[in-house]
Amino acid sequence: MSKKKGEKMELNFRLNMGGEDLVIGIAQDYETNEVLMVAFMNKEAVEQTLKTKKAHYYSTSRKKQWLKGESSGNVQTVKEMYIDCDADAIIMKVEQIGAACHEGYRSCFFRQIDIDKENIDIDNLTDDDIEIISERLFDPKEMYR
Repeated sequence: MSKKKGEKMELNFRLNMGGEDLVIGIAQDYETNEVLMVAFMNKEAVEQTLKTKKAHYYSTSRKKQWLKGESSGNVQTVKEMYIDCDADAIIMKVEQIGAACHEGYRSCFFRQIDIDKENIDIDNLTDDDIEIISERLFDPKEMYR
């Protein structure tokens, strides 16, 4: 049953890491629909994204807010936002400047698993199991010093 206009709906910050309540944030290219990256968002990140129209996330490793592109210049301008049926994930259709991936690729999904290969050991993936399918746009060692 769908919500009626004006009826209250809340995001479901069901994931908790390090004391932060989070939703999944997915950045997708506004024009091509290519999935660029997946990260976590807390309430503040969602609010800042809505306020600035620039993608903000919460880093679980650094335990802090971050604006995508704050150090690299690879900013994501948000054009549209969607919430899934459980309200625990957000898709942002973005205009991506440069690379979305901190490893220097346009998308974080630059590796493809060979699903036709038999007996893939998921704990010990090798170059025989995966193929890099994109070109690196920048060297992360040069970008993040």
